[in-house]
Amino acid sequence: MYILLLVFATALAAFADNDKAEVSRRLDNAADTLHEIMGIPEKGIPQDLMDKAHCVVVVPGMKKGAFIVGAKYGKGFMSCRRGGAGWSAPGAVKIEGGSVGLQIGGSETDVVLLVMNEKGADRLLSTKFTLGGEGEVAAGPVGRSSTAQTDAGMRAEILSYSRSRGVFAGLALTGATLRPDLDDNKAMYGKPLTNKEIVEGRMAPPAAASKFMEELRRYSPREKS
Repeated sequence: MYILLLVFATALAAFADNDKAEVSRRLDNAADTLHEIMGIPEKGIPQDLMDKAHCVVVVPGMKKGAFIVGAKYGKGFMSCRRGGAGWSAPGAVKIEGGSVGLQIGGSETDVVLLVMNEKGADRLLSTKFTLGGEGEVAAGPVGRSSTAQTDAGMRAEILSYSRSRGVFAGLALTGATLRPDLDDNKAMYGKPLTNKEIVEGRMAPPAAASKFMEELRRYSPREKS
């Protein structure tokens, strides 16, 4: 019996290590995605919008095939500004369902969402919400600044962007469900925290998130008052 318990405990530890390694890999991918998108000359996410955002969500490498069969198709991370303390520790998210127009021929699509106001941030930190349903979402403008562009979508709670096959553009990601990924949060923090608990509880970022946090601070160091 003791040997069986030891084998079971060893197997659980191995699974936990694998989960941590996978989450760490995705955190690095999210950091690389943000770095590359913000570095696109003249046609990236406008800096003024990035600086106004209450929260940022980065989902690297969404799979078209998983979307077609209605399964889980996107996993990524979010962070919100905390008054006087900069960006919060990351929370894990997953996106299910919805319509993604730029996914063509099985290619992967990187997605970035900017949550532009407190109402949108509250929705993001809820148990579950639907983009374009409870939360109004619009394709975000691209370029060095948004000031010279139309304000048609500037009242949206969430602005969405995608990069597929090297093409970066605003994306009307509607009908998708966004929710916390408690399994990935457990891998990061040792317990299945909700994203609201991570942000409002002022959790310290795990070591695996250092690169992701560095990119957030690099491209938008402004603290939300």
